[in-house]
Amino acid sequence: MTKQLYITTAIPYVNGKPHIGNALDYLYADIWKRYQEQQGNEVRFQMGTDEHGNKIAAKAAELGLDPQAYTDQMYGNFVKMASKVGAGFTDFIRTTDQQHQAAVQYIWQKLQPYIYKSTYTGWYCQGCESFITDKEAEANGGVCPDHNQSYQRLEEENYYLKSSAFTEQIRAAIESDEMQIVPEFRKKEFLELIKDGVQDVSISRPRKNLSWGVPVPGDDSQVMYVWLDALANYITVLGYPNNPKWEEFWPADVQVIGKDILRFHAGIWPAMLLGLGIELPKKLLVHGFINVGGAKISKSVGNVVDPGEIIDTYGLDAFRYFFARHIPTQDDGDFTWEKFENAYNGELGNDLGNLVQRVASMITRYQAGVIGDVTSGEHDIRRYHEAMEALEYNKAMDEIWISVRAANKLIETVKPWEVAKKAKEDPEAAAHLADILQGLVGTLLQVSGLLRPFLPDTAEKIHALFSEGMVKDQGILFPKQYIHTEDPRAKKPSA
Repeated sequence: MTKQLYITTAIPYVNGKPHIGNALDYLYADIWKRYQEQQGNEVRFQMGTDEHGNKIAAKAAELGLDPQAYTDQMYGNFVKMASKVGAGFTDFIRTTDQQHQAAVQYIWQKLQPYIYKSTYTGWYCQGCESFITDKEAEANGGVCPDHNQSYQRLEEENYYLKSSAFTEQIRAAIESDEMQIVPEFRKKEFLELIKDGVQDVSISRPRKNLSWGVPVPGDDSQVMYVWLDALANYITVLGYPNNPKWEEFWPADVQVIGKDILRFHAGIWPAMLLGLGIELPKKLLVHGFINVGGAKISKSVGNVVDPGEIIDTYGLDAFRYFFARHIPTQDDGDFTWEKFENAYNGELGNDLGNLVQRVASMITRYQAGVIGDVTSGEHDIRRYHEAMEALEYNKAMDEIWISVRAANKLIETVKPWEVAKKAKEDPEAAAHLADILQGLVGTLLQVSGLLRPFLPDTAEKIHALFSEGMVKDQGILFPKQYIHTEDPRAKKPSA
């Protein structure tokens, strides 16, 4: 029976270029969508852009533009990035959309019983667009570790969401996995963070301090503050509150987020939903950060990883392969050009690409390209499906590679070329050769199916090569590339 499913990605600010973290969000959501569609389910996949706030207004002013004109220029970069990584999103939202802004004002009014006005005195990080406790400010030496800028001391009157009123409901939902946080250690971290209760949160700022945002209903002196505006996108993009179809896809089955915004998605967002009388999302997939050679990515250091450069040089499926398999789905990972190129040439080029070429060429040479009756792949795929359901894509890819390497080992063990010599004279050897080759084709077709959520283009090429009774040459899947590493085939200079 077809299910209607929904996956979301965090909406980034448009004041900078898309980065590898955004690409990871889009990739993970797309893998899940393709996998679910393979099972016959209907999936909506949201993405969008967060377009309000002081950072946007400041960047626009710097460029001599009004904020709307600036965001109109910038949001398309994120659409391009999602398309570049092959993400088949179905719904795109901008927080400057009129429908979204009207819905957010409606949400504010519905949450009125949980909203109160108070004066805030304390620390604020403009980069995070968030208020910081004295304890946090002291622990970080007065400097935001993510943005390397000093916290500001503020005193202003704001509206607050009484998130604390929902502490017990939120805690119970997380502990029971009604709203599951994966991985488990992130769940424990968040439960520790709220051991003294979920904190009430500022949801507005004075217009004199924040001019670019959604006006607070009934109070022209205040503008809505980022989180209430931004988090609401996950339901407003579906049509909440006016289009009843939003209820067909909510609650979200998976919400993909980075570890730095877990506290907002596991604390403020559930409080908003509970205040609105709306179900909580089923699962938060919390991924880590990507380091480069063990160091944090930094523009000033110049070690930024550009997904576009990788895709343009090595191909889309090579990008998807490395970041799905060699970056742990639920933890921090590490990228270096050497690691990437070794995975490309060794695993994609040798393990998979060479296997496909060998099987195709043996069928062409020994059986005039005729495949015959294919036997189904024999690898037990339960562990693959378990990993996919657990949102551990790297482990699912490991399972695929067990099949790939087993097929390579089988070729080296049974030596089809030697069986082929006997097959000219011996009908039993000919039948044995056909069995070997048909079994290898069965394995590759199984691998093709398992690869489809990860490497859709490669999966399609393997399927087209072997699925219609005759081998159809598709060319070399992963031509060797030695840009950042040394080609082992290069001749060494003589001593």
